[in-house]
Order: sequence, then C-alpha cells, then structure tokens
Amino acid sequence: MAAFDVVSVRKQFPALDEGAAHFDGPGGSQTPQVVADAVATTMTSALANRGTLTVAERRADEIVVGAREAVGDLLGTDPRGIVFGRSMTQLTYDFSRTLAKTWKPGDEVVVSRLDHDANVRPWVQAAEAVGATVRWVGFDTETSELDDISPLLNERTRLVAVTGASNLIGTRPDTVRIAELVHQAGALLYVDGVHLTAHAPIDASYADFYVCSPYKFFGPHLGALTASPELLETLRPDKLAPATDVVPERFELGTLPYELLAGTTAAVDFLAGLGGTGSTRRERLQSSLALVEEYEDNLRDELEARLAAIPGVKLYGHASRRTPTLLFTVDGWTPSAVAERLAAVNVNAPAGSFYAYEPARHLGLGAAGAVRAGLAPYTDHSDVDRLVAAVESLDAVSDD
Repeated sequence: MAAFDVVSVRKQFPALDEGAAHFDGPGGSQTPQVVADAVATTMTSALANRGTLTVAERRADEIVVGAREAVGDLLGTDPRGIVFGRSMTQLTYDFSRTLAKTWKPGDEVVVSRLDHDANVRPWVQAAEAVGATVRWVGFDTETSELDDISPLLNERTRLVAVTGASNLIGTRPDTVRIAELVHQAGALLYVDGVHLTAHAPIDASYADFYVCSPYKFFGPHLGALTASPELLETLRPDKLAPATDVVPERFELGTLPYELLAGTTAAVDFLAGLGGTGSTRRERLQSSLALVEEYEDNLRDELEARLAAIPGVKLYGHASRRTPTLLFTVDGWTPSAVAERLAAVNVNAPAGSFYAYEPARHLGLGAAGAVRAGLAPYTDHSDVDRLVAAVESLDAVSDD
C-alpha cells in the first residue's frame, strides 16, 4: 500500500494558508480548491429546472445524476436510491415522519445513547406521536463500547437507529452485526454515517438507510441518504400535489441546490484521488480511504499518547474501533476555557457536547461537554505538536 502524502493533500486547501491548526473537522471539514471551483462554476453557468430541451436544463439534470452516481460510488449503493436534503437532520426528520405512518401503539423503536441527537430525537418524537414505545441501548462508560442490542429486539421492533461512529468519542459499533440482528427481528436499520464516512472505506449496503453529510468530507453543506430503490418505493412521504412521485425525487422537497451537488461530486472525486488505485472510482475511493484511515489512526495514537502524558488531562473514548477523534478535559479548567486558550494560539479544537446530548450526559459531562480534537486527512505532525504544546502550557496559567 502506498504511503499517504499529507504534504500534497494540504496544498489543496486554501484555508490552511491562514495558519490555524484545524482539529474542528468533526463539525465540518475545510474545503479543497477543486470543490470551491465546482460550486462557483456551476453558479456562474446557465441553469434551469431539470429537463432535456435547453443546455441549461440538461446541465442541471447531468449535475443531479452525476451527484447520485458519485455518492453511490462512495457508499457502495445504488445511485437510484440516493436522496438529497438540506442536512442529515432534515432527512432524518422527514424519514422518521414517513416511516411512523406505518407504526401503531405497541410497536417499538430502538435508539442509542451513543448517538448525535439528530439520530435520536426525530425517532423519539415520531414514536411518541403515534403511541409507539421507545427503547434505549446504552454504552459502557469505561470501554466506550455500545451495549448488546439483542435483548431489546423482538417481533414488535419496527426500527433501530444507531450511529456508524460517535461524533463525540469516536466509537464505531459493529453495525454490520447489528444489521443482522435487526433484520432477523424483521425490523429496519437506520445508520447515521455522518461522522464515519470521512474516515474509512464505506459499504453501506448492509443498512436499510444510511445517511451522511458531504460537508464532513470536504463537500458543501447538505445531506445525503441512501436506501434501496425498492424500499423507497414502499414509502409515501408528504409532498406537494404536482411534485413527481418518482423515486428518489419524491423525497426531495423543492428544487435541488445544483451548485452544492456539483460540489459534492467534486468532493467524492477528491477523496478518490487521495493516493488510491483502481480502474473504477469506487475502487479508488476504497483504496484512498483505506490510506486515510491508516494515516489518521496512526496520528491519533500519537496525539492520544502525548495528551495522556500531560498531568491533569483526562481522555474519554476507549473503544477498540474508533475514528480519529479525541475528547478530553483538563483538571482545573472548564472545557470552554481550554478551547479559548487553544484558539488564542490559533489551534482550533472546540468544546461542548456537539449535539451528542445523550452520550455527554451518559459520560457525566453534561452540556459543558469536553474539548474535542478531530483529525482530518490534512492534519499533520506539526498540528499535533501545536495542540500538545498549547495544552501543556495551561499549567503555566490559571483558568480565570
């Protein structure tokens, strides 16, 4: 396997010229020039509603089709089942309301205390609206591993919602095994892949629904969901009377943001070009993301060891499979004060619970949360040095 070339990668991100060490990728990655160019070119080109008559109509149609193919290649799923929306949160709310039309009192929905609230509250609220029962799966606060979901599954289970990776502590549950258990119970599996998709090769075909956000992997701000076209055909979302009933368009409300879809395709192509090999884009994506995963995991191990050696630092998240995401506190300092001190030296590592409401409470951190340092393919050893030095320097000052 070829070595990952972080020097070359960093040159593609104009934002890095501003000089900050970015550990804020879990909240949204920086953008490579090729993605910005794709967005700008689309916005300054002739566009119209999708069609086949004019150049502007055909261009819009090609952009949409191209984006579905790109996301399908990234996730290993059928492009005919790719649904775009304003965000993962919006898509999950839409699908929770649509699926809840088939639920009734006595039905059960399983959610996880490991998840971002966008994969919890929509399901809780949809279940409550129809009188279905919500069941919770927790996680071990010491090992950070998700608890066994088996005892919660039965013939009344309709859907299980679980994360592909925790955006707070990085835990990567065995979602393939979970899918097997869920399907044996006759239920559907909805996977939040927002935090995972940027960090590892993905094959989302095991899940009934898998949702992600391109702005976490160098693209624009929107959400993308994948499901089999056959499953989507069985669902009847609320929509405008004249809107098409064709799948997947029946789930997309209003005119799609063509410039953002063009940027999404450019982001997927960028990922495919991170050193991977293969004759197809799918093969190059798998190969490139394997390189990314190895590089980021090694860098995470280095950062984790160095932070752990600093007196007063407490690290959270110890699962056997994790994303390159570290959560920590410093004795005598509030998380927000640590983040402020880091920002003062141009190290961007924010503090909070990051909408991971349930896991932050489960860990005893509450709304204040902790400091989160997330690595990205553009993170290098000098960034790690700067973060470690900034945390070490906290001993020399007081938390006012």
